[in-house]
Amino acid sequence: MSGTSADGIDAALVDVSARGAKLLAFRTYPFPAAVRREVLALCGPAASAVDRICHMNFVLGELFAKAALRLAGDSGISLGSIDLIGSHGQTIRHLPAGRRFGGKLVRSTLQIAEPSVIAERTGITTVADFRPGDVAAGGQGAPLVPYADYVLFAHRQLSRVLCNIGGIANVTYLPASCGPDGILAFDTGPGNMVIDGLMRRLTGGRKEFDRDGSLAGAGRVHPRLLAELLRHPYLRRRPPKTTGREQFGERFAADLMRRGRRVRLADADLVATATAFTAESIARTCRKLPGEVDELILCGGGSRNPTLVGMLRESLGTTPVRIMDELGLNADAKEAVSFAILAAQTIRGRAGNVPSATGARRAVVLGKIVPGR
Repeated sequence: MSGTSADGIDAALVDVSARGAKLLAFRTYPFPAAVRREVLALCGPAASAVDRICHMNFVLGELFAKAALRLAGDSGISLGSIDLIGSHGQTIRHLPAGRRFGGKLVRSTLQIAEPSVIAERTGITTVADFRPGDVAAGGQGAPLVPYADYVLFAHRQLSRVLCNIGGIANVTYLPASCGPDGILAFDTGPGNMVIDGLMRRLTGGRKEFDRDGSLAGAGRVHPRLLAELLRHPYLRRRPPKTTGREQFGERFAADLMRRGRRVRLADADLVATATAFTAESIARTCRKLPGEVDELILCGGGSRNPTLVGMLRESLGTTPVRIMDELGLNADAKEAVSFAILAAQTIRGRAGNVPSATGARRAVVLGKIVPGR
């Protein structure tokens, strides 16, 4: 898969069985700079001409296929031993709020990275395009990982919150001894997206992100600007809810930079405030959940940002904040592992969405199947 940050392809080799899922190998293959620029451009309506989308759909299909082939080679696993590929693809537009058509509200979502190319290049049956099935059933099409979170981390005694901090941050709440129907999950708001957008602007594109949270760590949070950010309407909405670049993308980052300049914030203070925005939006979510939280488990790129993690720990006080690596699963790999689990559900004809998380009318089998050779 590739997430909203569009920095590369996460490829995981997973053994899925009745006992759960075991990660055998994982790599991230960065996108060429020109590909990343084009993907990010396609996420904005001004640059998303249909011929560019058509072309990049097949370009990304080639790159996703190459990632699968490279992972097998890099890990010394025979390609012939792989039964199935699950591909989330690359989201370029997600409109869960919907628009009216013929007197009816129509929600929509669009992911590219042509699965027919993946199946043809690898010879392996490929399941892709998971989100539209949930949207067709009245859901928001996100978050889709709660079922995998349940498989991987449900606990009899502990009530856990799984938080993936990618471009957007999302949480899955797993009360102790819950079943799939007891899961609550939704996007909390921005993850790394606003921080990354600021870093690109502040450095003229020389830096794509705040490595190790070093710039934010050198700054001071501006309390009044943070309070303004925390009044964003999305944060007040009740779940099920999902968001993306449409709300927290480049325009949001550009506006935040202008607001920071008006109050004469130093670069480090501005990035520190954006980092606190992400941390506090996640922490407030945890405090508002309908039950106890025994531990918060982090994954995704934001879990590698010590400044962000430190802010979360400070805000949550006595609630333990753990990195997923401590539980035996690479925190960078979890999203890719999740789509392996969902692909296995699909090929067995089993539902993969969680209606309590997405708002769908019913549980549905997700994805489209492209036969291999």
